[in-house]
Amino acid sequence: MHLSIVLAVFPVIFLGELPDKTMFASLVLAARGHPRSVWLGAAAAFFVHVVIATTIGVGLFHLFSHRVLEGVVAAMFLAGAFFALREKPDDEVELIAREAMTHRQVATTAFFVIFIAEWGDLTQILTANLAAHYHSPLSVALGAVLALWAVALLAVVGGQSLMRYVNVVVLHRCMAVVLIVLAGVAAVSAIRG
Repeated sequence: MHLSIVLAVFPVIFLGELPDKTMFASLVLAARGHPRSVWLGAAAAFFVHVVIATTIGVGLFHLFSHRVLEGVVAAMFLAGAFFALREKPDDEVELIAREAMTHRQVATTAFFVIFIAEWGDLTQILTANLAAHYHSPLSVALGAVLALWAVALLAVVGGQSLMRYVNVVVLHRCMAVVLIVLAGVAAVSAIRG
């Protein structure tokens, strides 16, 4: 376990998830159900996704040479930057509102809504990329899961207040800049081989 990797992964995943559909899902679900149950369901879903992503990241490392993998990581970071700039939060809130019709089994509802919404999502792809890049799946997993849990906690506790003061477009653009920088670092690593 490398604390420096945990600390490097946390802000990347945190910024990537902060304006994401799962933050809005947690916010909407918490408005319709008990916030603690929503957080527990979301936290469980995020944990499962991080396990899947870090396993895939490590698997990719064993399948491809370092140079090819770094090229793929650079391309994925650039794709992540592109998707971060294209996401529209309004459509996501409407979808989540339809999914949260019942107050029973809030944690289960939160788990399934977050699990489905997060499948193939930017932060899952980023987590897989980071696990492949750093070759330390446990460190990446810890940084990623802590970041995802922190975003879910922000959403259920103070998400509405946060979104009054922080523009989602600004967060998406900040994430895109971070991803472009990471893509550059991975590209240089691929070229140096």
